[in-house]
Amino acid sequence: MPEQQRDENPSAPMVKRLGRQIRWDAAAAIIASLVGLLALVVAGYTAYIQRQQVRAQVWPYLLGGFSGGNKELIWINKGVGPAIIRNVEVSIDGKPQANWTAVFQTLHIAPPKFFQSTLNDNVISAGEKVDWLQFRDKADYDQFKLIEPRLHVKVCYCSTLGDCWIADSAVSGRTAVGTCPRVPASRQFND
Repeated sequence: MPEQQRDENPSAPMVKRLGRQIRWDAAAAIIASLVGLLALVVAGYTAYIQRQQVRAQVWPYLLGGFSGGNKELIWINKGVGPAIIRNVEVSIDGKPQANWTAVFQTLHIAPPKFFQSTLNDNVISAGEKVDWLQFRDKADYDQFKLIEPRLHVKVCYCSTLGDCWIADSAVSGRTAVGTCPRVPASRQFND
């Protein structure tokens, strides 16, 4: 009997002490998991911030308009990255035009002497100006300039990261789009 008492009495407090004892290996595993999760969150946030910085470094901004001094219709990339032109649409009074010759025919203007640059499927570098349509004669330019309210131009372009915008002559500024819409061949302007 004395052995039984020794077994019951000394072991009972020992069992209670084990129940309250901190399991350091389990605590260390939980802490390590939390540190790993925190590191993963910080890495994800850092990648997100870096992507935003890169996005700002390749951001194009196309502006189009008439330049009276040089008798031309121009496009300028005022952004800091290249503008990749995906498609161009030109219409007169809502009627799609295939090229500049069609524009002049629709306007019933005798084809003037002009130079043109390709805008469709082109890349315009940061700070670059494209003389899209340049007239040799000021009178031809002045006549063409009169139709400006009837002329509607839409250009969809993207950055090197795939962010895309539409520059629309009917809207001030530009509109962000997920991707450039597919334009049927009948509406595509072929300069």
